[in-house]
Amino acid sequence: MSEEILLKAEDVKQYFSVKKDKGKRATLKAVDGITIDIYKGETFGLVGESGCGKSTLGKVFLRLYPLTGGKIEFKGEDISHHKGKALKEFRMKTQMIFQDPSSCLNPRRKIKDILTEPYVIHKMYDKAEREHKAKELCDMVGLSRIYLDRYPHEMSGGQKQRVGIARAIALNPELIVCDEPVSALDVSIQAQVINLLEDLQEKFNLTYIFISHNLSVVKHCCQRIGVMYLGRIVELAPSDRIYENALHPYTKALISAIPTIENDGEDRERIMLSGDLPSPINPPSGCAFHTRCPYATERCRTERPELKETEQGHFAACHNI
Repeated sequence: MSEEILLKAEDVKQYFSVKKDKGKRATLKAVDGITIDIYKGETFGLVGESGCGKSTLGKVFLRLYPLTGGKIEFKGEDISHHKGKALKEFRMKTQMIFQDPSSCLNPRRKIKDILTEPYVIHKMYDKAEREHKAKELCDMVGLSRIYLDRYPHEMSGGQKQRVGIARAIALNPELIVCDEPVSALDVSIQAQVINLLEDLQEKFNLTYIFISHNLSVVKHCCQRIGVMYLGRIVELAPSDRIYENALHPYTKALISAIPTIENDGEDRERIMLSGDLPSPINPPSGCAFHTRCPYATERCRTERPELKETEQGHFAACHNI
């Protein structure tokens, strides 16, 4: 991991207008003021419960949504309001690997058409060169070329995810958002896909934003981790520090839930959180976690804590630290 900042987000907000009862509308704050730097060549992990805004933030980084507020810079260039040709050029440098390979591949198209589509969209190469590139992509991701003439439904989940990965690297991007890329796969296949991603990262100097709720997977492949809760990052630190010395009560609860083998030497007490994740339509006042936190004080209920650096590279948003 270098010290060069590839992507920089400043106070990024992503709100959605949603319908409520009796035709009324409300604002859903999916991402609510996130500031973060992503360094070139790193794998940055985003973890948290379902509904905390991880996937939305990943899509915001790729400008798949128009920003509600804040700013995003890519390689020093403000891309927050890019449109048309400028946005199309930016998206050549950034790609996404989706959670469910079955739902992100067009069932009516053969694999060779899926893999050559990026070249068609960006008007690159002639037909023969595109087909040659598709064969090369298959080789890169460990997929037999015989699948080029098959349809997605004729392949297993792991094979389809390799197609998704091949499509993502087709245009030689610099940043790839991996949105839970192994959660829909069998455990036996997960390690193969993760090893493939690591090999491609080393070969092409890729930068990953790895979104997951599986903390064991994130621990294995990420250098830094950001913990999200209700649209905000509550803790950010190098991977080993998160697991060895978590500071935020929510992070501690997540880590305590990681399954361990009996008598493996770890004496980890399970932390049970009370209540459910609050609605992002009507988030709690003050610290959003105070409704479930066993250490909440009156200050937590009224004043929202800022993400502050407690030691070099380790940030947490908690009044009690």
